[in-house]
Amino acid sequence: MATEQELSDFLESAERRAFKRTAYAVRDDDSALDIVQDAMIRLAEHYADRPAAELPLIFARILSNATMDWFRRQKVRQAVVQNFSDLESAADDGFDLLEVLEASRDGAEAPGPAELLSREQTLSQIEFEVAALPARQREAFLLRYCEDLDVAETAAVMGCSEGSVKTHCSRAVHALAKALAAKGLKP
Repeated sequence: MATEQELSDFLESAERRAFKRTAYAVRDDDSALDIVQDAMIRLAEHYADRPAAELPLIFARILSNATMDWFRRQKVRQAVVQNFSDLESAADDGFDLLEVLEASRDGAEAPGPAELLSREQTLSQIEFEVAALPARQREAFLLRYCEDLDVAETAAVMGCSEGSVKTHCSRAVHALAKALAAKGLKP
């Protein structure tokens, strides 16, 4: 059974990745925030009695289900009323991968403005290409490489076979590599 502190620590550690994953899926920061908050509340209300080791997989599944519920509600709303203001895209200020890069430098010399700008532009292009992936590929890619779930856990969250997860991840990686190479970015 997870303690209150373990549950709180888990939610704190997962909130940012969960928000980014959901924002990629729904392409609306406000809706993504609502979905993540609802998923966190469901986890705390219904699964707080589970062992702490089970929380990441349970939360990932709750978040996936909440995202699918959001899409279903959107489909019903759009069938009833076509709202043209929804066609406008919101600005995405989201997750700053530069923070991760800077934290991993372990006290090395601070990069200059030109290097920071180059990194920001590169990361912006990567985020754009990840967002452009088909939904299932994007979900598998983010679960495997951002959430650090293994193949079996990812398959459980996505509700598909492990082979499908491997296929989606492989296709996502190849599509990203091709798109980024076309923009002059190579590993």
